[in-house]
Amino acid sequence: MKKLILLVLIVLALAFLALGIYYLITPAGSLIHALPGYAKGVSRKHSKHGIASVIVALGFGILAWFYSAKK
Repeated sequence: MKKLILLVLIVLALAFLALGIYYLITPAGSLIHALPGYAKGVSRKHSKHGIASVIVALGFGILAWFYSAKK
């Protein structure tokens, strides 16, 4: 069970890191329509969304790190 939770935390950390990078490099008009922040014809990037996603990824990474510690 511990390995499964650790795996889920790592997968979530990597997913949010990828999402944050995607937000930081993709203009709002080119985002996938299902993501928050999509705006047709807008060329600016959603840096706040990207930074928030990277912070969430760091949080999941820290949780995985602490969860993997031997007791």
